[in-house]
Amino acid sequence: MRKPLVVGNWKMNGTLEETLKLLTELKHKLPPNGACDVAVSPPFTALYTAQVGLHETMLLLAGQNMHWETDGAFTGEVSGSFLKDVGCSFVILGHSERRRMFGETDEGVNKKALAALALELTPIICIGETWEQREAGKTEAVLEAQIKKGLSGIPMNDLGGLVVAYEPVWAIGTGKTAKPDDVASALHFIRNLVAKAYDAPTASALRVLYGGSVTPETAKELATVKDLDGFLVAGASLSSEKFLKIIAAWDN
Repeated sequence: MRKPLVVGNWKMNGTLEETLKLLTELKHKLPPNGACDVAVSPPFTALYTAQVGLHETMLLLAGQNMHWETDGAFTGEVSGSFLKDVGCSFVILGHSERRRMFGETDEGVNKKALAALALELTPIICIGETWEQREAGKTEAVLEAQIKKGLSGIPMNDLGGLVVAYEPVWAIGTGKTAKPDDVASALHFIRNLVAKAYDAPTASALRVLYGGSVTPETAKELATVKDLDGFLVAGASLSSEKFLKIIAAWDN
């Protein structure tokens, strides 16, 4: 059985004071034996503070990005070994904002995923289509290319230590949310692709999340979608009240 996972992506938000305040609210209100794993992804500057604040809690930490090298002359970059050092269990890779604003490619995401797995850091590989691609009927072609290139060279035994997040680009930060039927269709296609590339049991074991303007109002319905294993939450994760309601959507 795949345990649901809810990840709060704080993006470029959260001073040290704000980080401690939000985490204190979460850890005091989060059920000790909830139905899902919960991770938060503060900015790099707050990760160590978050690690200290989360001591002896069930909350997990995620980095928002990483370089594929463990060290070296890469000014401004953060390696997976650094993320492990501050207590991260996950790292978000290939987020649409990284692809769109900073030119990240499927090949680069793949190199980062391989590096993360080598460090026993779970990659959360983000994939998804733009509105133009969707309207042109290219959703499946886009997802297939991103999956095949993103998972290239990853052995079957390592796939269980990986998460895929389907985040339609047109639904990120826009207030639009994909309809449950659309999400179900995309997830079914993703699992079929993985089954063809590996096998059915491997595809069945893979955790697949949905990201794209997830709110307490939309989470309850989306949590009923077959094959969905959780959420990658952005804006709503900056409010402990909203984030806790989204987590609670899996308590059924």
